[in-house]
Amino acid sequence: MKSFKYLYIPLLSLFIALSSCEKDPQIPNEEELITTVTYTLTPVTGGDPVIFSFRDLDGDGGQNPVIIEGRPKANTVYNAVVGLYNESVSPVDTITNEVSEEALEHQFFYTFSDMNASYIYTDLDTENHPIGIMTRVTTGEPSEGLVTIILRHLPDKFASGVSDGDISNAGGETDIEVSFLVIIE
Repeated sequence: MKSFKYLYIPLLSLFIALSSCEKDPQIPNEEELITTVTYTLTPVTGGDPVIFSFRDLDGDGGQNPVIIEGRPKANTVYNAVVGLYNESVSPVDTITNEVSEEALEHQFFYTFSDMNASYIYTDLDTENHPIGIMTRVTTGEPSEGLVTIILRHLPDKFASGVSDGDISNAGGETDIEVSFLVIIE
């Protein structure tokens, strides 16, 4: 019986050590560096795309970002695509691909302020909730305002209004937020 006692203590210690080595399921997703955002509006009837871009290679602080703002036409329907990139590495890392791969965990939200424009989502994740990499934008009469693009990580896609683009109940964390001046001509 004495030998069992000496075997029991090391086995108990091993069991405690192994059971405390479980992976923590709450480890957050490592955030990617996003230096560049593009927002491209292509008329569904053909024609030149309208391109907006935000580029900040040195991140917060330092030099100001370079912002290019486009001028969409009034009363036009556009297929819109947002692109996210990390241009601080070579080759350039296309973060949009990672968002697409992790579609269940991400959603873009768009706010059109003080202008005649609206959007609908045209891409869905595997649970039929919007992602927002691709949208359809419809402009109205000439106007001027801001479009704000927000990417949320781990939004509650089941919350009220979220599938329609209402960010107020989405929760989650903002991965990136940019605004562009839009002049609809």
